[in-house]
Amino acid sequence: MCHDHDSRPPAPPRSGDVGERGSLTLTAADGTDFSAAYAAPAGPPRAGVVILPDIRGLHPYYVALAERFAEAGLPAVAIDWFGRTAGVAEGGTRGEDFDWRSHIPQTTPAGVDADTAAGIEYLRSRTEPTLPVITVGFCFGGSHAWRQSAGELDLAGSAGFYGKPEMVGEAAAAARRPVVMIIAGADSATPVEDQRRLAETMRAAGADVDDVVYEGAPHSFFDRAFGEWADACQDAWRHVLALADRVAAR
Repeated sequence: MCHDHDSRPPAPPRSGDVGERGSLTLTAADGTDFSAAYAAPAGPPRAGVVILPDIRGLHPYYVALAERFAEAGLPAVAIDWFGRTAGVAEGGTRGEDFDWRSHIPQTTPAGVDADTAAGIEYLRSRTEPTLPVITVGFCFGGSHAWRQSAGELDLAGSAGFYGKPEMVGEAAAAARRPVVMIIAGADSATPVEDQRRLAETMRAAGADVDDVVYEGAPHSFFDRAFGEWADACQDAWRHVLALADRVAAR
């Protein structure tokens, strides 16, 4: 489990007004309808974010995270994984009792990318056709964000928190887009050494990899309730926002 049910993301180091927020249903290229949440800053955007959640899908944590990105000046859409197997989420988000264990094994990289592509398309439809977009993922979603450094999605870069190198697989040897790897030093789910090796593989393939380890931090430390990790949360924000600022400046 990536977060407690009541977990919420920490505030970003820069903050502005949120101009819009709400839930919606997106449609992937294969015709799948799935739940999503959108938030946009009041001012003009320079880059956008597709949020790739953990194993629970569109949990309220990620709805709140879309708003956090909007506060930081970035329009964001958070997507749900389970439209193909569980339909559109009732009420827009997945509840604490959602049986993600039976649905996660039915997800595929192709389905994840199709849903990501729909998120990219939606962001550009609401802003401008050439908006640079990055993915930001967590655990299951973080693994896919790292994987998306390769592949054919029209992305400018990706950032992943506490992902699993084995889920990236052979894509690591084809990585080419900028990547941020947020690594919890005390992550019991994935050894730090495995993530460091993944970073080196991706660098060797040509990707610009920013890998940062927060010594002693547990899996899912990016949480406003974890006061002892407040500094790490702010630094993690800075790494992710630096990626967004970098792709916006191109």
